[in-house]
Amino acid sequence: MAIEGEESPRKKRAELERRVLERVEHVISSIDDAKHVDQVIIALHSLAVCLFPLNPDSVSGSVDEKYRDELGAVEIPSQDEKAEWWRVFYKGSGFRVFSRVLLYDVASNWLACFPASARKHVYDAFFVDGCATEIVHVVVPCLQPGESGSYGSTAVISNAERLLVICLLDNDLVCQMTREFAGNCHFEDLSHEQVKKAISATSQLITSIPDKARREAPASLTPRLFFKNLTSQLLHGVEEWDLKFVDESDVAYNNHMNGVILFIGEAFARISRRGSTDIMLREMIPKILEQVRSVLSSTSDLASSEIFESRPGFRFWLKIIEAVNDSHSVERIAEELLRQLATQKVNEVEGYWILWMLFSRIYKHPSVRFTFMEKFLLWKVFPTCCLIWIIHFAVLECPPQSASSKSYNARSLSDAVHNLIVAWSRREFVQSSSTEQQIYVTAALGLCLQQMTKEDLDATKDALHLILQGISCRLENPVYLIRKMASSIALVFSKIIDPNNPLYLDDSCQDETIDWDFGLATPREVSATAIVLGEEKTQERESSSNQIAGNEIQKSGEKGVHVSKSRKNKESAFNIIDPDEIIDPAELNNEHTLQEGSDYESDDSETSSASSLQPYDLTDDDADLKRKFTQLVDVVGALRKSDDAEGVEKALDVAEKLIRASPDELKYLAGDLGKALVQVRCFESTVEGEEDSAEERRQKALVGLIATRPLESLESMHKLLYSPNVDTSQRIMILDVMTDAAQELANTRILKSEHRPATLISSSNQPWFTPRNDGPPGAGSWKEISSTETPLNWSYSYERELPSKSSQTRKGKTQRWSLKHPTHDSQLEWSQNSFPQYAAVFMLPAMQGHDQKRHGVDLLGRDFVVLGKLIHTLGVCIKCAAMHPEASVLAAPLLDMLRSREISHHAEAYVRRSVLFTASCILVALHPSFVASAVAEGNIETSEGLDWIHRWALKVAESDTDRDCHTLAVGCLQLHAEMALQASRALESSSSTTAQGITLFPVTSNTTIKIPFLNS
Repeated sequence: MAIEGEESPRKKRAELERRVLERVEHVISSIDDAKHVDQVIIALHSLAVCLFPLNPDSVSGSVDEKYRDELGAVEIPSQDEKAEWWRVFYKGSGFRVFSRVLLYDVASNWLACFPASARKHVYDAFFVDGCATEIVHVVVPCLQPGESGSYGSTAVISNAERLLVICLLDNDLVCQMTREFAGNCHFEDLSHEQVKKAISATSQLITSIPDKARREAPASLTPRLFFKNLTSQLLHGVEEWDLKFVDESDVAYNNHMNGVILFIGEAFARISRRGSTDIMLREMIPKILEQVRSVLSSTSDLASSEIFESRPGFRFWLKIIEAVNDSHSVERIAEELLRQLATQKVNEVEGYWILWMLFSRIYKHPSVRFTFMEKFLLWKVFPTCCLIWIIHFAVLECPPQSASSKSYNARSLSDAVHNLIVAWSRREFVQSSSTEQQIYVTAALGLCLQQMTKEDLDATKDALHLILQGISCRLENPVYLIRKMASSIALVFSKIIDPNNPLYLDDSCQDETIDWDFGLATPREVSATAIVLGEEKTQERESSSNQIAGNEIQKSGEKGVHVSKSRKNKESAFNIIDPDEIIDPAELNNEHTLQEGSDYESDDSETSSASSLQPYDLTDDDADLKRKFTQLVDVVGALRKSDDAEGVEKALDVAEKLIRASPDELKYLAGDLGKALVQVRCFESTVEGEEDSAEERRQKALVGLIATRPLESLESMHKLLYSPNVDTSQRIMILDVMTDAAQELANTRILKSEHRPATLISSSNQPWFTPRNDGPPGAGSWKEISSTETPLNWSYSYERELPSKSSQTRKGKTQRWSLKHPTHDSQLEWSQNSFPQYAAVFMLPAMQGHDQKRHGVDLLGRDFVVLGKLIHTLGVCIKCAAMHPEASVLAAPLLDMLRSREISHHAEAYVRRSVLFTASCILVALHPSFVASAVAEGNIETSEGLDWIHRWALKVAESDTDRDCHTLAVGCLQLHAEMALQASRALESSSSTTAQGITLFPVTSNTTIKIPFLNS
């Protein structure tokens, strides 16, 4: 009897399956034989009433009267029978077979003729009210055109897209899917591995929908909207089931949650793989942040971790990321989570607990730990707030409140610090890493060191040696920001060794809290086109961003490198007091008045007080008899006496004035005077606090010397530049004064007298070589313009505006006069570039020997700061000779120097920036006609040099890790494109002439190029 009882349900089930298949076969046959759309509707209705609670009146209005009797003739099963029919239809083979007829035959041939009510109740109902997992498996493949075969692909695909929007988005079929996976009601006959495969296949189909959808598909199927809706439904479904069970140890809870969590983990991994991690997290973060804040603000006696692990509605967060089996997806989720939390004003405690909730159960996994300890601390760059969360979660393994109570993981902290200092101390890291990366690793190391004690530091392998090594290599760097990193680490390190004696290497580190962003929390953008075309300035600029703006190159700082130029005008706050001075008490009251008065009072003034009469001090005779320097010979002698501080000070006071006066003796003393000025030690001969003033006077004197007597003074400057008897600061100062002198020569001002000679022929006071002012009333004055008819501007033109005639509605014509000699209207002062004739004197000797390693001089190695400054100076010089023949001659050797691999591929970004700057200056300096002539005549040296600039700048822009190098390279490429355009226009303008007719030097040019002394 028991066996018969067991066989009876099986027989009933088999009988029901047979009846369902017969009904499906009958409906399919009716659809194939249908001649009218109403026949198709009636056939679908006959099956729909056996599966869904369908009211015949809802369909009767959609068919003709002669077919309505057939609607009522269909036998309607009971509710229990409908449930059995539904289960057998969707879990058996019936729906898979019938769905192809619905999605292909009916959709392509009949669906367009369906009334709206009929389509909703007898067609869409098979998908909206059906099994969610089965619907996904049959509808999604229809999105691909090849699946439709001979059917109308457009109708099939558009119908599939419509069904997906209705089912998945409008009717929350994804949420229904989580219920199906949680209940396992449709997978009771499958093993655990089969269920995992079914879940994986379903999640793969769902997440592929945006990729398969057409461009004409509804907007809700685009990745942004679709994944947003999908994530929301997944979270709602898992939270719904988590709230149903109070006890997590319940077997039913684990069985239900396993399917849901597995499905969500698969879906999240595939969403992340498809590049929509940010969309997914925008839905997750508000929910999890709200729950974390509610727990932290509660007054429960339980620890926060216990609340998260035991409270319903919170527990599922601990399992979501654990179900993501793809390590790459876990890394992408963690990275995007940190970046989005940084924009949500999340504090340290909240950020820690969010990371703990999502990653605590998988953190011990090697790949996850490697992601946090290596990639997130050394490779990636996050905001500082994210770095604090990472350190507390992954390194200290305790919340921020507990870190101060020494409850952190000391071993993990020591391991993290060791890994950080190994990378941070390497010189190659400073040379090759971007500024942002160096700031981030420095901040990570500093924040970890702040949590350490002396015992923790002693337990860290090679900590002392590596930290000192990293600080030392950074203090030698010319970039102020890099030196500031060293100062910050040194300060934190010194507090560990001796908290009572912190080491301050930088004035900006005096505060108790250190800015680990170093002022670069918001990166500044720099216009690439302004890098070279800006106004020439070579003044010292120690900005935290070390940005190279205009044609400025960062000068060396005070730590290890002498500041070569200081544009400060400060009044000294120190007064030298003579102890033998006789002070009249009555004079103290008048001190302020005497200081503000511009003239001394007369000796016989009636208002003078009798007490102001002072006895004659015989000790003042020596000071009065001291001779003031009026000869350059005396100045040179005083500068050489380093033990006479007063004499050096007076010599510096008068040096520039005497040099600017250009006496006859200057020609013979220029070399010795320049050498004395370079070698004098201002800080030894001046009062404390006056060093900057003395340095400024010394540099002004040197600039005036070079600008006044370039040939004589530059010979000694170049010898000193490579001399072993000067230090790095003096070499940099030599290059700085050469730069300023070149700019001064390029902007020479020549004053003209207002007096004009009397005219011999005409009575007009206008010069004979300018256009006459005759013309109609109202005519404007003549203005000089540059000529555009010739390749080189060797002539000048004038133009003026004429008044319009009564019959004219436009401006009058412009008359132009072309002359050989330029003249400005004012006739009072005009500028002339006198630098080109000295360009070779400035540049060629400086370029010689830059690649030779001598005693005390190694520009390609240790003295890379001097090399970068030298290249920058050469760039300024070639730019000062722009559009002159000398620039075209000197460009070739300068390009050869820049193209050498030791310079263009130098390990230090400081040098590469200088090379990019100088290459841009070359592009600005060369006249387009010269470039056109070089191309037309086959000048290989110039053509290859310009082509190298383009290729090298493009490579730097694509691959260089330094942000400033990238910006400079982009600006260089823009200048190269502009130069190529101007050269092509020059070629077009000369198309009527032969290539040999394009020449740089005019026939009448009598320009003299002065060659420097090369006898050294």
